[in-house]
Amino acid sequence: MNYRMICRVLGLILLIYAGLMLLPLAAGLCFRESPMPFLVPMTVAAVPGALMLWQAKPKSNGMVARDGFVIVGLGWILISLIGALPFVLSGSMSGYADALFETVSGLTTTGATVLQDFDGMPRGVMFWRIFTHWIGGMGVLVFLMAVMPMSGEHSMHIMRAEVPGPTVGKLVPRVRHTARILYMIYIVLTLIETGVLLLLGMSFYDAILHAFSTAGTGGFSTMPNSISGFRSPAIENTLAVFMILFALNFNLYYLILIGSVGKALKNEELRTFLAVILFAVAVITLSLWKDGGYAFLPALHDAFFNVSTIISTTGFGTADFTRWPELCKWILILIMFCGGCAGSTGGGIKFSRVMILFKSAFSDLRRISRPRNVIRVSLDGQRVE
Repeated sequence: MNYRMICRVLGLILLIYAGLMLLPLAAGLCFRESPMPFLVPMTVAAVPGALMLWQAKPKSNGMVARDGFVIVGLGWILISLIGALPFVLSGSMSGYADALFETVSGLTTTGATVLQDFDGMPRGVMFWRIFTHWIGGMGVLVFLMAVMPMSGEHSMHIMRAEVPGPTVGKLVPRVRHTARILYMIYIVLTLIETGVLLLLGMSFYDAILHAFSTAGTGGFSTMPNSISGFRSPAIENTLAVFMILFALNFNLYYLILIGSVGKALKNEELRTFLAVILFAVAVITLSLWKDGGYAFLPALHDAFFNVSTIISTTGFGTADFTRWPELCKWILILIMFCGGCAGSTGGGIKFSRVMILFKSAFSDLRRISRPRNVIRVSLDGQRVE
């Protein structure tokens, strides 16, 4: 393994991480809060990062697959340990273990929380808590490849270790340019959602943070009772639409940008994903209308929002679906396991993997009945190895 190159990349990650903390620091200063919860972890990240970058001078920029996995693993551990410090230093959490849990939950966009009351949390720390969703959604290492000059041939190993999905491809010949395109799409969608939420009456602080949470499909909110605290069907429907948009493969947005709309719409995973959403919304709406005591429009609204939040693995809450009919709960559990599309910020197994699983099963059944036939599993016309 190229140990010096690993140290150099980890140093870059720590420096970028320290730079990202400038946003919550600025948010805290706007609300006249102490900067110390962020100055300390920024120093903890920046000083070792600068030393690693200065001392580690690799003889070769080459990396192998093992290097990529080591960088991704160690990188996530380091940013998790440092990211927990603002919670402890601000007094928002009494124990480091709770702070580490909250940070890891944010960076992995899991959305689980140990907090019950947000009243005592400084605005800057709350900004950091939800901003971790945005950082983890696309991945800090993809951001690293987008802004730093790295060897495109070898940085593909980092891309494969970081980006979710059964396969990883390049949109353009250079990996750095691919990462830059993906991040630009990510940023633009986040800004569009922020603007729409502002038009619907949210404050800028709430709008940008809920856009961060939606973009990372994580589900942290500024309100203890999540999105239901805003009591706005328009906001809920907007968030539902953007949760689906962020759960789609970002490669499709690139195809649309270059004018290949038809090719994007023919994507097999996209059509299956949208078909499952329509089916789930229709069945849950009818079940709530017939057996759940709902009127039709409220049933449709709650079904659409909760299917969107569950299938994208975001986790925003508006209704207690544990009281829904059993059929509704089973559908939500099944689509939760499937998750979003490959190449999205959504969690779960990914729809492409589920599709490959079913196609492989049918292929095996056909092979048993016709042993001499050559049967290949393909996705979007491409053979799956």
